Amino acid sequence: MYYIHNFMWLLIMPYFCFCFSAGPKGDNIYEWRSTILGPPGSVYEGGVFFLDITFSPDYPFKPPKVTFRTRIYHCNINSQGVICLDILKDNWSPALTISKVLLSICSLLTDCNPADPLVGSIATQYMTNRAEHDRMARQWTKRYAT
Repeated sequence: MYYIHNFMWLLIMPYFCFCFSAGPKGDNIYEWRSTILGPPGSVYEGGVFFLDITFSPDYPFKPPKVTFRTRIYHCNINSQGVICLDILKDNWSPALTISKVLLSICSLLTDCNPADPLVGSIATQYMTNRAEHDRMARQWTKRYAT
């Protein structure tokens, strides 16, 4: 709890506000809501994506659970909003802040990782028919994130 409260100030710094915001849903500091803006120049540009962040009592020694609430066409994010990102699993470090996690997710929206997909069909499409992949991602962004 100390760590969650202590790092909250990082989320309101102007440096971080270009891409995302996050904070507690209410009085429960273990449950947060985040908003990520689709990165400029990406297929998600213009989209507003909502995420849930759940901290365990063991945070920062265990990673938070971060899930997309907004549907997104992405090979590393499945239909339940689960994100395939190494720092949320095996490469977690207590030195990582929520700001760094959200910045990594913003980066994933710019550069997906088709070599480690959650949705194999989207990864295959990304590698074999990039134009169709990008068209679908833009269509989903317009439909679900605007």
